[in-house]
Amino acid sequence: MMAFPDNIDKSWTLFLDRDGVINKRIYGGYVQHPDTFEFLPGVLESLAFFSRIFGRIIVVTNQQGIGKGIMDEIQLEAVHRKMLTDVEYAGGKIDAVFYCPDLASKPDNCRKPSPFLALEAQKQFPEIDFHKSIMVGDAESDMAFGRQTGMFTVLVGEGSVPQKVVDFNTRDMTSLRTFLTNKVL
Repeated sequence: MMAFPDNIDKSWTLFLDRDGVINKRIYGGYVQHPDTFEFLPGVLESLAFFSRIFGRIIVVTNQQGIGKGIMDEIQLEAVHRKMLTDVEYAGGKIDAVFYCPDLASKPDNCRKPSPFLALEAQKQFPEIDFHKSIMVGDAESDMAFGRQTGMFTVLVGEGSVPQKVVDFNTRDMTSLRTFLTNKVL
């Protein structure tokens, strides 16, 4: 476990998982339409706060519903447009959303914990330094993704994740916002 960074500024990047971190996860299903996308409590306010601290905010999400044929990329893009619009309306920003449509069973897939999505983000935003990045997620794959790329890892919720890949635990985005308010301000 590393100590929480105390020098966070605009040179830092915040990577966020989507389902279970930003929006309510649909267990056994997928967010297929904008009207089924439901922000978790306090997320919009937290994203507005994080936007004032971090230089970049990037969403990285596994979306195998596409690979399963349950939804298509047009539907996913509509969901993400709604998310981005609502975040911006609340005073926050998300610089980009990177997603992997691959099935978990596909060999050499781009799904987290593979570093593929982080490397794609770095291609688009070359100033991203993974050692000055924080990965926030609710699953072991999110923590392993962050760990593989050298990011500080923050586990949201109480998932059963080996503590060796978690640098910091928090209940939700509101709790992380409160912690960071006391840490950086």
